[in-house]
Amino acid sequence: MTAIGFDTEKYLAEQSKQIMARVSGKEKLYIEFGGKLISDKHAARVLPGFDENAKIRLLEELKDQTEVIICVYAGDIEQNKIRGDYGITYDQEVMRLIDEYRERGIEVNSVLLTRYRDEKNAQVFVKNLENRDIKVYIHREIEGYPTDIEIMFSNEGFAKNPFIPTHRPLVVVTGPGAGSGKLATCLSQMYHEYKRGISAGYAKFETFPVWNLPLRHPVNIAYEASTVDLKDTNVLDNYHYEAYGEVAVNYNRDVKIFPIVKKIIEMISGETSIYQSPTDMGVNCIKEGITDNEVVEKAANQEIIRRYFFEEVSYLEGTIDDETRSRMHMIMEENNLKPEDRAAVIPAREYAEELQKK
Repeated sequence: MTAIGFDTEKYLAEQSKQIMARVSGKEKLYIEFGGKLISDKHAARVLPGFDENAKIRLLEELKDQTEVIICVYAGDIEQNKIRGDYGITYDQEVMRLIDEYRERGIEVNSVLLTRYRDEKNAQVFVKNLENRDIKVYIHREIEGYPTDIEIMFSNEGFAKNPFIPTHRPLVVVTGPGAGSGKLATCLSQMYHEYKRGISAGYAKFETFPVWNLPLRHPVNIAYEASTVDLKDTNVLDNYHYEAYGEVAVNYNRDVKIFPIVKKIIEMISGETSIYQSPTDMGVNCIKEGITDNEVVEKAANQEIIRRYFFEEVSYLEGTIDDETRSRMHMIMEENNLKPEDRAAVIPAREYAEELQKK
């Protein structure tokens, strides 16, 4: 019997409470949902006992107050980008997500194509959605986003994006993968809400890294291993420590861009931001669900090794470069892990040798 180290029900109760606390005081909250909302097998592997559909269950609990905007980068549609876990293209994944949400009674407001450049495949995708009576919106690329604040607040910035009308207090902004444009969508919507006199807030919901676990905790390292091709790294959130004297873990892109995002939010709202760090922006209660840290650490280490083998295969297939492979090797070495630490490895090698002798 597999050892259990995580309590999903406890986690969901705390996570739901924290999300609704963010809605309080605002007429509307835009919450960026990262990672997989459905079938999060990575989380289930590193947190034994985690329900791989915990996020979608969370939305089910909040569905009377929630609607969803699905973002997808038009370039990913044009290039027929494929999700590695399911082997389906991003346009198919969007359709799958819509069906999943609707089956669970979660309202899908619309699909938004981001950084649209009139790509032919994207045009076909738009027509497909419209033929199914799914609302579609288009955002073209904003030159200088997000660092050129002056452009952001000119007629060539957020103002040129069409506003997506919503009618519920909690708007979940999600997408089929990284780089879908979720943050830009949240900021654009906040800009238009304030122009209409509506007080709107922003929050971010990512499962990993876990902000209140140690930087080198195997769960956080397993996240690095799972995104090694993206070159994400976990870092200490210096803004959080300076503000509160509390150690917190975030990842490099969020920490790097935080001052800019904070400035944009303050300019949109005309108020001093309540957020003093990128960790403040997040809503992550994973630690509260961990019931046996030893079990979780062992599972996370096994996931790191599993990712090592995955990247080795990817390297042989030519789908990752030398730098990515070297980074994966470094992660193994830094955590004193060997391929043979995975139980199936030695028997598999012995069997392979037997086959070669025949």
